[in-house]
Amino acid sequence: MEISFIGAGNLAWHLAPALENAGHHINEIYSRQLQHARQLVSNLYDARTHSELNFADSPSQLFVLAVPDDALPDVCSRLVLPENAILVHTSGNQSLEALEQWMAVYSDVPVNTGVFYALQTFSKGQPFLEFDEIPLCIEATEKTTEDILVQLGQELSHIVYLITSEERRLLHVAAVLACNFTNHLLALAYDLTTANDLEFDLLRPIITETFRKSLAVANPADVQTGPARRGDLTTIDSHLSLLADQPHLSEIYQIMTQSILRRYQQ
Repeated sequence: MEISFIGAGNLAWHLAPALENAGHHINEIYSRQLQHARQLVSNLYDARTHSELNFADSPSQLFVLAVPDDALPDVCSRLVLPENAILVHTSGNQSLEALEQWMAVYSDVPVNTGVFYALQTFSKGQPFLEFDEIPLCIEATEKTTEDILVQLGQELSHIVYLITSEERRLLHVAAVLACNFTNHLLALAYDLTTANDLEFDLLRPIITETFRKSLAVANPADVQTGPARRGDLTTIDSHLSLLADQPHLSEIYQIMTQSILRRYQQ
């Protein structure tokens, strides 16, 4: 399939090469920052940068919107596509209906719309991820487009699901809890240790074991440990005393503690 990317950020950095490795041809990469498009093109076989959002003469059949959610309305308002092209967004939160409506308003030709959402955390500049075990969530306005996107997904991953916009939004919230919030807590632990001349590396074994246990059971709640899990209010009060001069960190500690207490100490 002939494919073009609109956006050259974290997701495009990994998805474009993965599609190319699956035998598809990446034609064009558009980015508001031309240097980002050039960086991605340098990792592809014979793709070229595209300096504007007019793709009317593009040979591509599929156009992948890989831009931040808040940029989608503006990009769609300026996007010109070939007739009957497939346009997919890659957002965990934006609905398919929103993309349909934007194209109905702004496009002068019929466009088929869909969602191609990879449930993974991506970072630009990191080694390319293998997509074999990355869940791909597919949604489309009509069956032919759905079939094309499912086939495309199955060429990349063993885990392909048809999921509604509402289901995808719920998954996205869960992913923020499991991924983004967890990583932020690790960053806070790093700040706390290094600010007190302690090695963050001392925590790496417990972090590794925590994730090993959590992923080895059906419900991570079954392997919860710590003072809140056992209702150890004395230790909790001691910790809060240590954090008295760090109100932001103390607030996070209290919110997490209360959540654990509510689950286990009723």
